[in-house]
Amino acid sequence: MDRRSTLGFPPLLGDGQGHYRVHLVGNSGAGKTTVARTLGEILDLPVISMDPIFWKPGWIQSSKEEFQAKLRAAMEEAERTSGGWVAEGNYLSHGGNILHDTSTDTIWLDPPLLLYFPRLLLRTFRRLFGLQQTCSVGCSESVRETFFSKESIILWCLTQHSSNRTRNNANMREIGLGMGANIERRRMRRLGGWGTDLRDWLADVRQAADKQEDHGHDSQDLDRKKI
Repeated sequence: MDRRSTLGFPPLLGDGQGHYRVHLVGNSGAGKTTVARTLGEILDLPVISMDPIFWKPGWIQSSKEEFQAKLRAAMEEAERTSGGWVAEGNYLSHGGNILHDTSTDTIWLDPPLLLYFPRLLLRTFRRLFGLQQTCSVGCSESVRETFFSKESIILWCLTQHSSNRTRNNANMREIGLGMGANIERRRMRRLGGWGTDLRDWLADVRQAADKQEDHGHDSQDLDRKKI
């Protein structure tokens, strides 16, 4: 299923009242963080990244209870102050399903491995040389961990590409727009290909957000005239 299969739907569903809780999923390096920041700017919503919530300084993992508590707190704060959020990350085994269950929109970034693996390599080298911020404060990347460890992000990316697709294809069959078995919870769309689908979708989101903002201004003007 590609973007053409969801052209009959708005780029984001929201909750029907102009509020959005968007969850971006996909393999490491697929572009979740970059797209989340772009969406956050378009929608004027805070971005919740799960890596800094999960990892403590020195690559110490948060317990499942800690992770879920911090994630819920971030979600509640974002909804209280901004009416919604854009979140990125998986962490299903630690409670990332909290986002899966409460999002109004789930966006699966699924570019070809040949497209995003070189980007992940570049990002990794930039982090090794201190040219790019690491995924969490106090979690520096080392040559040993990067190239000679079972925990290598490069190895993780390669080994998780197929399983990530299997898991998210199953989710699409359950909640995919226009196809999910759970009709009431259909909210997931896949953005694959070599970049055109993603660029076009972001353009559609920006256009819809601009229209919503213009409508809000028109409503305010009408209210002033009534006064």
